[in-house]
Amino acid sequence: MWWHYLLVFVGAFLFDVVPFPFPPAFTIMVFLQIVFGLNIWVVITIGVAGSILGRYILTLYIPFIAGKIFNPAKNEDVQYLGGVMKKNGWKSQMVIIAYSLLPLPTTPLFVASGMAKIKPLFIIPAFFVGKFISDTILVHLGKFGTENAENMLLGAISWESISSLGLGLLLISALLFIDWRSLIQKKKFNLNFKIWK
Repeated sequence: MWWHYLLVFVGAFLFDVVPFPFPPAFTIMVFLQIVFGLNIWVVITIGVAGSILGRYILTLYIPFIAGKIFNPAKNEDVQYLGGVMKKNGWKSQMVIIAYSLLPLPTTPLFVASGMAKIKPLFIIPAFFVGKFISDTILVHLGKFGTENAENMLLGAISWESISSLGLGLLLISALLFIDWRSLIQKKKFNLNFKIWK
C-alpha cells in the first residue's frame, strides 16, 4: 500500500531532522520494509529522500537555535571552522562522502554546517552519494540478517546502538566545547564550556 511508503519517508525525515543523535534513518527503513514486505529499492529511494529533506531542514533552522542558545564567541568559532571547510573545496566533499559511508551519526556534520552557515548545497550532494550507498548496503544487510520484526526490535538496543549514540554525543560535544579557532590557527587545544547565552 502507498501509505507504507509514506511512513518510510516520514520516518526517515523525522529521524534526520532532529539536532541530536538519534538512531540512523536506515533502522526505520529496515523495520518498515520487513514489517510490510515493501520493495527494497523503493524503500531505499524514498528513505534517502526523506533523510536528505530532514538534514536540509536541519541546516536551515539550526543557525536560529544556535544564535539563541550559544554565545556569539561559540557561533563565531564554528563559523570559522565552516570557512576552513569551504576553502578545502573538493577535499571537503570527499570527507563528507567518506563520513557518510561510515556507520557514524551524521547529525554532528549537519549541526556544524548549519551553525557555520554553510549553504546546504555545499554538503547535500556529497551526503546524498554517501547516504545512498551506505543505506543501500545497510538496508540489504538488515533484510538479509533479520528474518522478522521481533528479532530486529530485540537487537535495536545493543552495544552497537548505544556506542553509536555515545559517539554522536561525543562528536557534538567536541563541536561545541573545543575552541576550533585556537586549534586551527595556533595549534593549541582549548576547551571552553562557557558557550551558552
